Amino acid sequence: MRNIDKVAWVRVEDGRVLAARSRGKDTFYLPGGKREPGESDIDTLVREVTEELSVTVVRGTESLVGTFEAPAHGRDPDVVVRMTCYTADYEGTLAPNSEIEELRWLGHADRSLVSAVSRSVLDHLAAKSLID
Repeated sequence: MRNIDKVAWVRVEDGRVLAARSRGKDTFYLPGGKREPGESDIDTLVREVTEELSVTVVRGTESLVGTFEAPAHGRDPDVVVRMTCYTADYEGTLAPNSEIEELRWLGHADRSLVSAVSRSVLDHLAAKSLID
């Protein structure tokens, strides 16, 4: 079994969670990405959100949502994503950047649009009545 270690941002507003779709892809993911060597969760979160969404995560406002695991989308069956998720405030205006082509606010009914690990997060948020 191979693991992909990721950190993701869970931004919920008005009962919807922010998701991003990379250029040329048909699946949405929670914003975030892979940790670089020696990076902490929060360093990864800040770097990835800035790179993908053109905003800055406000350090000190982060709160752990949880860690979720599922088969990696579009990879061999033995590859698993382990995604540690945080909420946090941000500064700036959300806009797709870098490889991100589209941002979309999703509810639980949109879970078919996201990767397996993101579906687990949406299920968790819906069970806590944080998203519609």
